[in-house]
Amino acid sequence: MRERYDSDISREKFAEILPLLQSVRRRTKPVTVDLYEVFCAILYLLRTGCQWRMLPREFPKWVTVHSYYAKWSAPDEQGVSALERALKKSQVGAARGRQGRSACSTFLIVDAQSVKNTDTAGFKGYDAGKKVSGIKRHIAVDTQGLPHAVAVTTADVTDRKGALQALRRCKCSLSKVQSLLCDSSYLGKPFAQGVKQILGEQVSVQIAKRSELHTFKVMPQRWVVERSFAWLEKNRRLWKNCERSLNSSLQMVHLAFLALLLRRS
Repeated sequence: MRERYDSDISREKFAEILPLLQSVRRRTKPVTVDLYEVFCAILYLLRTGCQWRMLPREFPKWVTVHSYYAKWSAPDEQGVSALERALKKSQVGAARGRQGRSACSTFLIVDAQSVKNTDTAGFKGYDAGKKVSGIKRHIAVDTQGLPHAVAVTTADVTDRKGALQALRRCKCSLSKVQSLLCDSSYLGKPFAQGVKQILGEQVSVQIAKRSELHTFKVMPQRWVVERSFAWLEKNRRLWKNCERSLNSSLQMVHLAFLALLLRRS
C-alpha cells in the first residue's frame, strides 16, 4: 500500500467512471496496471503541477501514466474524449439529478479566462485587452457552476468567437438551453445571431452591465462563473498553460472539474 495523497479519490468514486475509461481500450492484451493508481497519478500531477517525469515512485511508471492520459484525452469520432464523457454523462448530470434538476440546463453563464504560457506550451496568442500571451479558456456553466460547454483557444481569439466555438463543440448536450448570461465583452448582434444559429432561434442572450463605472460591485449570477474559474485554479497545473496542444489544455480543464465532482458526490 502506498501513501495516500490529498489529490486521491476513493476507489468507490473511481468505479463510477471506470467503465467509460475502459471503453477507450480496444486491444485484447490483459491490463497489467491498476487503472485507479494511474488515475490518481494524473490527479497528483494536476493538483501539484509537477512534470510527468517527477511523479512519485509509488505510482506506475510515468510513461505508462502518460500513455493512459493520452488515450483518455483523445477525441473520438464525435470529438468527445473519455474524460469529457465521464464528466458530463457521469458527474454533471448526476449532480444536477441529486438536486432535482434535469441533466441539461436551460440557463447558462458564459465567460472567458486568459492564461499565460510557459516555455513548453505549443500554441499561444496575445490578448491585447488582458496583456496576456498564452491561451484562453471559454466556459459556459449553470447556476451551480457546473460546466456544460468548454473550449480552449489561443489568447488572440475574441471572447465572442471562443464562446461560439464552445457552444458549437458541445451542441449535442445543449438542446434545452433557452438563455445565456454574458458580460459586455459579448455585446453585439453578430454574437446573438451566432448563438441562435447554433442552439436555435429560441435562445436569448442577456448582457449583464455594471450600474456604475469604476466601482466594484458583485454582479448578480455573474459571480458563479468566476467561482468556477477559481475552482480550476486550485490545481497548480492550471495556473499557467504548459501543455503542448490545445486539446491537452482542454482535457486538463475537464479533468479538474471531474475530480472536483467526484470528491463532492
